[in-house]
Amino acid sequence: MAEPTHPRPRDPAELGFESIVYEKAPPRATIRLNRPDVLNAFDFRMLREIARACEDASWDDDVRAVVVTGTGRAFCVGADLRSWDEDYLGKPKEYWKWFGAFKDAHDRLREIGKPTIARINGIAVGGGNELQMACDLAVMVESAFIRHVGLEHGSVPAGGATQWLQLMVGDRRAREIVFLCEEVPASQAAEWGLVNRAVPESELDGVVDEWVAKLSTKLPQTTRYAKQQLNVWRDLAWHQTVGHARDWLSLSMLGDEAQDAVRAFLERKRG
Repeated sequence: MAEPTHPRPRDPAELGFESIVYEKAPPRATIRLNRPDVLNAFDFRMLREIARACEDASWDDDVRAVVVTGTGRAFCVGADLRSWDEDYLGKPKEYWKWFGAFKDAHDRLREIGKPTIARINGIAVGGGNELQMACDLAVMVESAFIRHVGLEHGSVPAGGATQWLQLMVGDRRAREIVFLCEEVPASQAAEWGLVNRAVPESELDGVVDEWVAKLSTKLPQTTRYAKQQLNVWRDLAWHQTVGHARDWLSLSMLGDEAQDAVRAFLERKRG
């Protein structure tokens, strides 16, 4: 599709997305990660599609809230390591380009100018947790968990976790999550402030519907500016570090540690 000539929203069917399902039913828009065969792990195309969907939602004055969720039994398990093995390990210049798409998707989501809700329908691992952290509100099915595994797979979780976990759960708990790589059950995530609520699956949509209804009654320009103000500490931490992380992680793709860890993980998955 050609680049738009004006900042005007489009019918989602015209956008030709393949890795996400983008739907608009004002006052809400929904971005559903749609690679269930790999637990909604994101590749380059998915990241680009998330960014474009966020852009479109930001242009649509009938959309008052945006819901981010996943297809199947996972919310998102972060980067597709199979794609990393094929396209980025040993290729720092290519990884740097990939991370640019990751950063752009995050920025478009955070700067969408409207409240965002993470509807966490299943496990959120690594970059999947970072994606839900980029949203304003989060409700999580109580049977799921959050986990960071970057230190086991050759990647520092500097796409949001190292910047925002301390703001959300405190310094000690942030270090526990990043260093120990242990599962954080939904109930504990809610207790720690990593999500707003943990609920049975039967109540998940009810909470989302309730929040969308309440958010849609708020004044849109005032809400947009309140969000901008609330983002100040997240933005400060993000912009101070993410450019450095992009370069360091790119160079780390040359090292044995990252390459051996990713390939060992993929070998275990094949077995």
